[in-house]
Amino acid sequence: MRDRRHRSRPHGVVALAAAALLGAATLTACDAQGGDASAPGPAHGRPSPRPTPAWDTTPRSLAAVGDSITRGFDACSVLSDCPEASWATGTDSEVKSLATRLLGKGRAASHSWNHAKSGARMADLPEQVARAVAERPELVTVMVGANDACRPTADAMTPVAEFRDDFEQAMRTLRRSLPKAQVYVASVPDLKRLWSQGRTNPLGKQVWKLGICASMLSDPDDLGAVATERRDTVRERVVAYNEVLEDVCREDRRCRYDGGAVFDYRFDGDQLSHWDWFHPSKNGQSHLAELAYRQVTARKPLA
Repeated sequence: MRDRRHRSRPHGVVALAAAALLGAATLTACDAQGGDASAPGPAHGRPSPRPTPAWDTTPRSLAAVGDSITRGFDACSVLSDCPEASWATGTDSEVKSLATRLLGKGRAASHSWNHAKSGARMADLPEQVARAVAERPELVTVMVGANDACRPTADAMTPVAEFRDDFEQAMRTLRRSLPKAQVYVASVPDLKRLWSQGRTNPLGKQVWKLGICASMLSDPDDLGAVATERRDTVRERVVAYNEVLEDVCREDRRCRYDGGAVFDYRFDGDQLSHWDWFHPSKNGQSHLAELAYRQVTARKPLA
């Protein structure tokens, strides 16, 4: 706030000063709400238009980008995508996806698009976003990063700096075409907690041997120091990725990070695929949709 001192002045000067201050206050208020302080004001005698809020809780269209979780991988059958069970854009009534909750079942089918791809990493996000902007969605959901940590070895994980560069590039791609689109960014799940949940299931461990997230899931029963350090290293990288997601999102006034809600969520046996015990089941997808819906429809970020 500027320091304002009252001094005795001629009445005409006081009136002019008051008018100038009133005009400055109006411009400042508009700029704080997202208006352009440099834009010309309204015509004389007309009320100023109401500023557009930075976050709209009722977007009318949605595009999803990301990886296998958003594709509903292993939610319906073994080692296959099931986009109808996607937390973001699915049509399965058991899941009740974010698109269904926001748009209604009929409109969700015609006004939501899923550009995620199983196996995608952050490096793939700019291309996915480039495809998504063609639909001109009002909301874009992002859930990616697990595959950057899920590599053949811990040493092969995506470096944090590269992860950041690719996410920033994706956001620039979005903003060039859709400067006012909203973005919901989900945190990367806690892969070590998923290992802890799934390692007690014999079927799941057999599927893991096919190469699912080897950096975390290989030798699942090995509790020795070397294996424990490897898993901790992967978890630390996931934490670092989530810090990047939060940092980059914070720089965009129309981006909302989930505050670590997905990372903190404790998936249980019913919420994990009964084929691989690692990806979300339909039940798990439904919980992801619920988490996202709470965040998107909140007037202010929940975390």
